[in-house]
Amino acid sequence: MDYSLIDLLKLIGAVGLFLYGMKLMSEALQKVAGSKMRSIFAAMTSNRFLGVLTGLLVSATIQSSSATILMVVSFVNAGLVSLMESIGVIMGANVGTTITGWLISLFGFRFNFTEYALPLMAVGFPLVFSKSTRHKSWGEAIIGFSILFMSLDFIKTTFPDVNSSPEILSFLSDYTNLGFASILLFLLIGSLLSIIVQSSGATIAITFVICSQGWVPYELGAAMILGENVGTTITPNIAATIGNISAKRTARVHMLFNLLGVVWMLCVFTPYTSFIKDSLSNVNAVSVKNPQALIPFALALFHTSFNIINLLLFIGFVPFIHRVIIELVPHKGEEGEEFKLRYITTGMLSTSELSILQAKKELQSYAKHTNKMLGFNRKLLLEENEKKFNRHYANIEKYESISDDVEVEIANYLAKVSQGKLSEQSRARIRAMLKLVSDLESIGDSSFTLARIINRMHKNHIKFSPTMMDKLDLMFNLVEESLTAMRQNLNTEEKKIELTRANKIEQQINQYYHQLKSEHLESLKNDDYSYDEGIVFTDIFHECEKIGNYAINVSEALFETKR
Repeated sequence: MDYSLIDLLKLIGAVGLFLYGMKLMSEALQKVAGSKMRSIFAAMTSNRFLGVLTGLLVSATIQSSSATILMVVSFVNAGLVSLMESIGVIMGANVGTTITGWLISLFGFRFNFTEYALPLMAVGFPLVFSKSTRHKSWGEAIIGFSILFMSLDFIKTTFPDVNSSPEILSFLSDYTNLGFASILLFLLIGSLLSIIVQSSGATIAITFVICSQGWVPYELGAAMILGENVGTTITPNIAATIGNISAKRTARVHMLFNLLGVVWMLCVFTPYTSFIKDSLSNVNAVSVKNPQALIPFALALFHTSFNIINLLLFIGFVPFIHRVIIELVPHKGEEGEEFKLRYITTGMLSTSELSILQAKKELQSYAKHTNKMLGFNRKLLLEENEKKFNRHYANIEKYESISDDVEVEIANYLAKVSQGKLSEQSRARIRAMLKLVSDLESIGDSSFTLARIINRMHKNHIKFSPTMMDKLDLMFNLVEESLTAMRQNLNTEEKKIELTRANKIEQQINQYYHQLKSEHLESLKNDDYSYDEGIVFTDIFHECEKIGNYAINVSEALFETKR
């Protein structure tokens, strides 16, 4: 066989160029449609049919069912969607990804696309240098589209020619005439290829080329596509291993749904593939002298029709699938209320724009747990039992230590997200998030400082009078109101963020702080309490005032993204 190492490297390079073109086009489209995809997912309800449409649209837009399922797994892990809602999205994503096959069939094999690729690049190239972010993204998408199909032509030309290398055909014939065993073998090959390449679009392109070049017959190409449906479930399941129980269940739903589809299709495989091929051959609109040219269309039709039928068969059994998955992946009680990272443990989403949602959800959890520390301090201040006091103090100390680690993890995650394809609005969001994560950590630091002041007071057996306790109680109430206003802004949509309430509470805290400072000097003059008591007292309300400052800083950072 006259096929050298250089030829093999050319083939590998052509596949690599295909993947790069798909990545460039996908990321550009994600950047253009990122805000729309956020809206789609945000608007998704428990309606399974709306979920199917959501999965179909997103998968068709970013040209990757694996990426869509990864998003869904991460969203379920983050609590953005429920397990029940995710099932419909998964079903829709499988149909949406079949668009790739039709694009390749219509443009990659119908005519020589390389004749149009360079002129198309000439259109996209100036857009890349546009000052408009949207125009720049469209330029990248056009160039990616051109590279995608130029590389497809390279793959076709770098594959060994069966006619000039009959020994290849002889080698393959040993495995193509084994009946049903051949179908299972090529199904396995498709699964492995999909796992290795990590792109269902690229795997489908390779399958189409192999079949159109005559390496394997159409029927075994269809078997490879079935295998790719199974192989594409591996990546989300790997990602879900470090997610929560809901994320694991969502990934298993994807695998179960695709496996069940493959099982029923294998039962009717031969008559069904023959029906697809015969139907396409009998369509008058298709006039092709070379029957081999029909194979890509037959494979695309097989891929689409299989996934649509699979969707129609199982859409009515979503509640049943939900119950089955809960039984297959039972809750083992490993998740408690301990303060920890919950929403970015599955790693970055395929879409940088959508990763911001994950980070925001983590910030909401972070704010919730740092705010708890103020409540712990109120209990600590009132606690007289030594054992309970030490337990409360240890709990605050643990929260502060974890708070430091979580701040670093979130900041690092945001830094990675900022390196992706983002709109200017999303970059502004990330800048605001980096600012407010620092302020949230400062709230945790101040809360721990409060705990140390109260611990010092406890060890020195300092007792406050009822009047002093009432004053501190009022200050704590104001600070808690400030934190509540902060969390409401953090949990609401950007368009609804407002500073009126937060600013009003901040003014009340500042006024009361200055009032307490003035009263403190008068109290010392009148010997209402000792100097030692006064020092601890002022330290406490001063630290409370600092927490209020950090809380308004968070609200202001969020308001900046709205503007």
